[in-house]
Amino acid sequence: MIMMDSRLGEDSSPLERNCYVCLKQHCRKGFNCYPDNNAGIIEKYNEADNLSLTRASSAIEAGYYMQATRLEEIRLFAREMGYTKLGVATCIGLIREAQLVSEYLKNEFEVYVISCKNGGIMKSNLNLPQIDPDNDEVMCNPIGQALFLNGKQTDLNIICGLCVGHDILFTKHSEAPVTTIIVKDRILGHNPAAALYSDYYRTKVLKLKKSFR
Repeated sequence: MIMMDSRLGEDSSPLERNCYVCLKQHCRKGFNCYPDNNAGIIEKYNEADNLSLTRASSAIEAGYYMQATRLEEIRLFAREMGYTKLGVATCIGLIREAQLVSEYLKNEFEVYVISCKNGGIMKSNLNLPQIDPDNDEVMCNPIGQALFLNGKQTDLNIICGLCVGHDILFTKHSEAPVTTIIVKDRILGHNPAAALYSDYYRTKVLKLKKSFR
């Protein structure tokens, strides 16, 4: 019988259960640590939109496990879903990367790219903090990005390096489902997980004692 980690406790309240303290991850072998949360969950997945996304995701995982990059997986997923129009919402600092993504995807799809600085809206319009207080700065416009791609009736939108918060606003206003190709991290070359993999940074800067070993 598979037992739950003692610090979670089978008799604990569902509100007290937290994967943060789990040492064994028995869920990967079929143990349900969250029965209350997952009651009726199969019915949710059987809803038409959820089922098509779930099936497509599983098809890519099963067919291309450890074989395809994230960029290739997005193409394969969009193909599996029967999508024809894709949108790319990019940070202007990653416009070249977004153009390369678009160049790759254009082999199969109609692709639209929209920069975060679209509209040329000044930060002063909303009294926003500036990086350089002495010079006028153009604000990022993630809502405008979403509205543009909504107008193109895209089937799937791809985030390419939007700032924290701007990615949330874009996703909130996007009518199409959203995935990510690049997560912005100006310090770590857009690889935020590197902060966790570096022993020095993890322990000395982030003050985290948990180890992967």
